[in-house]
Amino acid sequence: MTSKQIPNKLSEEKSPYLLQHAYNPVNWYPWGEEAFVKAKQENKPIFLSIGYSTCHWCHVMAHESFEDEEVANMLNEHYISIKVDREERPDVDSIYMKVCQMMAGHGGWPLTIFMTPDKIPFYAGTYFPKESKYGRPGLVEALEQLHIKYSTDPEHISEVTDSVKQALDSTTRQKSTHRLTKEITDQAFQQLGRGYDFTYGGFWEAPKFPQPQNVMFLLRYYHFTGKTAALKMVESTLQNMAAGGIWDHIGFGFARYSTDEKWLIPHFEKMLYDNALLLIAYTECYQVTKNPFYKKIAVQIIEFVKREMMSEEGAFYSAIDADSEGVEGKYYVWEDEEIFDILGEELGDIYTTAYGITPYGNFEGKNIPNLIRSSLESVADEFDLTIEELEVQLDEARQKLLTEREKRVYPHVDDKVLTSWNAMMIAGLAKASKVFHNKDYLSMAQKAIAFVEEKLVKDGTLMARYRDGETKYDAYLDDYAYLVWSYLELYQAEFNLEYLSKAKDQLEAMIELFGDEEHGGFFFSGKNNERLISNDKEIYDGATPSGNSIAAYVLVQMANLTGETRYLDKVEEMYATFYEDMNKQASAGVFFLQSILLTENPTKEVVVLGQSEPSKAEVLNKLQNSFIPDIALLVANSPEQLKNVAPFVVDYKIIDGQTTIYVCENFACQQPTTDVDTALANILRIK
Repeated sequence: MTSKQIPNKLSEEKSPYLLQHAYNPVNWYPWGEEAFVKAKQENKPIFLSIGYSTCHWCHVMAHESFEDEEVANMLNEHYISIKVDREERPDVDSIYMKVCQMMAGHGGWPLTIFMTPDKIPFYAGTYFPKESKYGRPGLVEALEQLHIKYSTDPEHISEVTDSVKQALDSTTRQKSTHRLTKEITDQAFQQLGRGYDFTYGGFWEAPKFPQPQNVMFLLRYYHFTGKTAALKMVESTLQNMAAGGIWDHIGFGFARYSTDEKWLIPHFEKMLYDNALLLIAYTECYQVTKNPFYKKIAVQIIEFVKREMMSEEGAFYSAIDADSEGVEGKYYVWEDEEIFDILGEELGDIYTTAYGITPYGNFEGKNIPNLIRSSLESVADEFDLTIEELEVQLDEARQKLLTEREKRVYPHVDDKVLTSWNAMMIAGLAKASKVFHNKDYLSMAQKAIAFVEEKLVKDGTLMARYRDGETKYDAYLDDYAYLVWSYLELYQAEFNLEYLSKAKDQLEAMIELFGDEEHGGFFFSGKNNERLISNDKEIYDGATPSGNSIAAYVLVQMANLTGETRYLDKVEEMYATFYEDMNKQASAGVFFLQSILLTENPTKEVVVLGQSEPSKAEVLNKLQNSFIPDIALLVANSPEQLKNVAPFVVDYKIIDGQTTIYVCENFACQQPTTDVDTALANILRIK
């Protein structure tokens, strides 16, 4: 907040990001007709700034420029200024980010767009310092030059906007005459191998992002092909990330990315979606390897989310800022002396040795605890402790440090509740509850889905965002697709058919609202959403897997569970729709390739019928413990219970009142059996 105490039009909004700018001297407008009408009436270009409340460089640009009277005067005189929270309006963000990548060759936040009153961009960039520096043009210079250009050379502006429109039109995906095959998964595996960091795990150069979708794909690729290199990439990545500073060794939870290749220096903000998807990745790796390390990290992610990102009503907040008291990482870093003051000499010596804490520090003179160069076995030997004794002492130290850290000024929390991100966390919790047999995790997931159903459905229609009593924005493709996924994971966790029925209802709504009947795939914005200058149809994964990737995955899952082949027809269309994109860069859309692995390899449908009894529990326990992406598991007390969601089961019989197991491939079933060992051997046979 600046000295200006008169609020602008953002003060009436609920978005934490927009409210951060409500007292800027800039006359900001929220995205809406009022701003566009004013721009047309006054023949002014629009200055569009897109970001989010926990974005460090958004804060920097706000402090340098949007709180500055000189910049504000230029904007107020020559432009109509609009602020957008990318997390509330991912549709707006997606289109203008695509334009920025076309025009500038890169993207990111803050996203800065200069556009006509008709919303067509003529210049785009990301962070602008106030004055030219870092090899970047200054905002003052850009505002002046673009104002002159817009006022004096309308022909040039028209040429640029025409080329932007043509470029956007050319990105609309049309159906190819070819379709994707299993070979594309081999291409993705090879590309990931070429980008893999053999020293520190992860993919591509710094800054390094967790990219949990890569881990999920590689686990499935390993499952179907047996190629151990895929599993090695997964394990090295997950172990190195959890050793690095990107993992909060005091309070748990992953930061958004690492600025270096070692995972040491994080960009300190914590996002709900990263922790939700990494919860799934670590849980699945535990299923595959049975290494308790992965379970430990998964459990600690849940502990962190429950403590710091969950509302009293059980919904999940969006993000925790990197900055506190205006300093990036201040909440999370430590001085060497501080550690000894809190822990004492003996425990402090053990902790600083294990976690790489020195008087010189590893981040701007201070320390980010990490285990990158530590061997706990060596530390245990040095202090004449067993590994078990060392772990007890380190956890005692961690808890003392956490208690002390909680006395610091806490970073800003973006407490809006997003349907898609909550659905990811619900899916992760449901999966963890199933694999670890933990009913508390299931209760958390159930409470959160109840919140979504109560607060994020308006007049029967799914909505995108809830905050401070307000439900707003018709849901986007991602909201529907991720919500279906969460219902499927809830069903697999407790076999409550109500969840499967709700998954089917939301899937049908997704197809109706977002499906491209002519060319296949799904648009980001549906029939209920605002019409923008283009309707995106994205297959590449960004910070999260794309809506089309998730849509394809849940369509395959629902087809296998319900016997509804129409869902597979939709996926088949997508193999043609996205043929060109995936052949350009298969590794950019690996979540989508999970569907290819499922449809192009043999899969099974397993139906378990019967009342609760030890043999039924034994089967379900074993299957839930196992990593079996190729198995669709239907469970009911009787076939009649499944007649609405999976009508192909209705004629199945329960034999002699005992738990009866049907194993089917492509909906052709073998003879049912009541012999648990025989059934499990058949279902879990080594390929």
